[in-house]
Amino acid sequence: MSMYYLVFCGFCVTVLKEFNSVVVEPYMDEPFHIPQAQAYCRGDYTAWDPKITTPLDCEQYLMSLLLKKIFLFKCNIPMLRLTVLLALLALPLILTRLLCYHKRIRPPASILSPIPEAVILSAFPIAWFFGFLYYTEMPSLVFVIWTVVAASQDQHWLAALLGLISCTFRQTNVIWVLYAFTSSQLMYLRFRRSPPDHPPPAKLHDPPALAAEPRDLLRSVQSAPRVLLEILPTLVPYMLVLAVFGAFVVWNGGIVLGDKTNHVPSLHIPQVYYFVAFSTAFGWPVLVGGPGGIATLACDVRVRMFGSKLRTGVTAVICGVMAVTVKLYTIHHPFLLSDNRHYTFYLWRRVYMFHFLAPYLLIPVYMACIWAWFLRVGREQTILQTLVLPVFVLPTLLPTPLLEPRYFLIPYILMRSQVVDMPNWALVVELGWYTAINVITMGVFLYLPRAGVGRFMW
Repeated sequence: MSMYYLVFCGFCVTVLKEFNSVVVEPYMDEPFHIPQAQAYCRGDYTAWDPKITTPLDCEQYLMSLLLKKIFLFKCNIPMLRLTVLLALLALPLILTRLLCYHKRIRPPASILSPIPEAVILSAFPIAWFFGFLYYTEMPSLVFVIWTVVAASQDQHWLAALLGLISCTFRQTNVIWVLYAFTSSQLMYLRFRRSPPDHPPPAKLHDPPALAAEPRDLLRSVQSAPRVLLEILPTLVPYMLVLAVFGAFVVWNGGIVLGDKTNHVPSLHIPQVYYFVAFSTAFGWPVLVGGPGGIATLACDVRVRMFGSKLRTGVTAVICGVMAVTVKLYTIHHPFLLSDNRHYTFYLWRRVYMFHFLAPYLLIPVYMACIWAWFLRVGREQTILQTLVLPVFVLPTLLPTPLLEPRYFLIPYILMRSQVVDMPNWALVVELGWYTAINVITMGVFLYLPRAGVGRFMW
């Protein structure tokens, strides 16, 4: 077991102990989930709180059996929070496999020896914070990453099963099941070789991302039929997951289970812009960690946006379209405007509502951030490998009317894991940045509650 992982585990367990001693009652969404799990512990599997919007959580069901029936533990608040912490502690182990897959290197022989980069990424503030509350975010993330890893190892039936389990934590995870299949096949098609004395296999047009041009996307679409028949058999287990999910939607009358009135899907195009800004604010050490540092990155972004009259014109047109979407599709969600226990409440009021022009002045910033991440992620990938994640991010974010950092967790982790050339100094900066945010936000949550308001959280 690596020293980094031991320190990570020890620190997390210590924080959970202090967390439980300070926050002795269920907080925020826990009053819905904890009584539900305790009902299962009592053997009452027919109990259901209609305010819960996800299906019967496998974590709640299985952990209640393990705690109560096998280990004879009580299903109290500290023990239930411990089940989520176990998912957080498993995250570096799963991320090691994902990072090594993208780096094209062999993972450590021992599963209990995650690479340092995986431990650092597991300290990502949104993931780390919700590893101490009885929420579904952490097990959802672990099962989605595990699904992607299993697919990358050609274990597609296992990936489909894990993906199906992940959908019990958050229904939109069905999108990430399809992402797991697609990303694994793009990697397979990129590196496959024909056996000796056999003709070369059909090729999918997929040039390196940073050298690709718009017409390459058209050529990729035109070449796709040549390889579809070869990968269709691999799609079968994932189609079964889609069939089960479709049956659930038909039976339930929609994706949302339970409290449908407060979770109505709405087209929210600026949510994608918020995700890009969020990723840059949290992941700037990753962006500046590329060759040449921030100066080279800034120069490359400038060239992509304004390097010629054509590029300048395209940038202006895109910014204009984005301005229209900001005007027509910005949603002032009542939860966002009323719940002042979340940092997004203050961000919205003090930035986006500061002046009516504020959301529009941020549009060039969004554009620069998009190009920065494209340049960073695309260094070692093909154009389709680089664009496949944004394609799958769209259906997960566009229907969500609420600005909620938890919605950005899985897309960020998947995007960050595609950056394969982080120098050691950048990893140290990334760890320091995450640690500073975690110390501040956890300290504020535990020790600086406001009378009449409550504890502040993401």
